[in-house]
Amino acid sequence: MYQVGEYIVHPGQGVCKVDEIVSQPQETYMLLPVGARHPMRISFPVASESRLRPVLTKGEAEALIGEYPQMDTDDFTERSVALEEEHFKNKIRRGTCRDSVRVVKTFRRRIAEVRARNKKPPVVYERILKQASERSLSELAIALGITPEDVRALFEQQGDGDFSLN
Repeated sequence: MYQVGEYIVHPGQGVCKVDEIVSQPQETYMLLPVGARHPMRISFPVASESRLRPVLTKGEAEALIGEYPQMDTDDFTERSVALEEEHFKNKIRRGTCRDSVRVVKTFRRRIAEVRARNKKPPVVYERILKQASERSLSELAIALGITPEDVRALFEQQGDGDFSLN
């Protein structure tokens, strides 16, 4: 069971802080999403806590940033952009921070390839990139105790270019 004050990752909301644990009528975590523009407390049943996961440790976050330049991209393709979007959004929601970082790298590459052919990338690509970037930057920022902008700067120092949304 998670404790008040701990940071966890909610599948839909991303990084949240356990604000309170309510015992009536059933045990429920009261979670406060981190980094949301208009954060609202959300309730999440303790009985379903297997769907939550802890935020990375500082060491895991540092290792993940360090291996970013060598990280493989995901070559998943489907016959429709909608099916690809569903696949990658599920990876972001249900996967680890590493999965989200890999999705960022994948879509940075895909968008660059499309632009290299003087084409405009599909809006879906940019939407997936933004969602994966925000999810991974917020988790890494909490793990390292710094801002998301500082995390972005750490990725830039790795020599693989930037971790930006464009």
